[in-house]
Amino acid sequence: MAVETTFSIIKPNAMKKNAIGAIINKFESNGLKIAAAKLVQLERSKAEEFYAEHKERPFFGELVDFMTSAPVMLMALEGENAIAKNREIMGATNPAEAAEGTIRKEFGDNVGENAVHGSDSAASAERELALFFEKREICNH
Repeated sequence: MAVETTFSIIKPNAMKKNAIGAIINKFESNGLKIAAAKLVQLERSKAEEFYAEHKERPFFGELVDFMTSAPVMLMALEGENAIAKNREIMGATNPAEAAEGTIRKEFGDNVGENAVHGSDSAASAERELALFFEKREICNH
């Protein structure tokens, strides 16, 4: 097994529910360590860059509006097979289809406001981490 670093965002709806501690606890109790974290109010341009792959989709503007509506928690998570493990902990994109005990089942409201984001591949993790963190900010344990 390989130690990986992946990217995660606790989205505005979960932040408003004061779920940061519960979500971080799920990561840590499943073997992921927080290598870096910062609480930020996303700038519109940064959110647009992050979601650039969805630019032509009808929900793009609504997604950017949502992600800039309140602070978010940006995190670099580290651990054995961190990308797959994080995706398992998050649950299905649609909270209604997510397994019991997953973050999205517990804290997500709908497909768009599903509480958390996590990188879906090593390439995505590298791109997303680089967008929000300097290499020196990530503390490899």
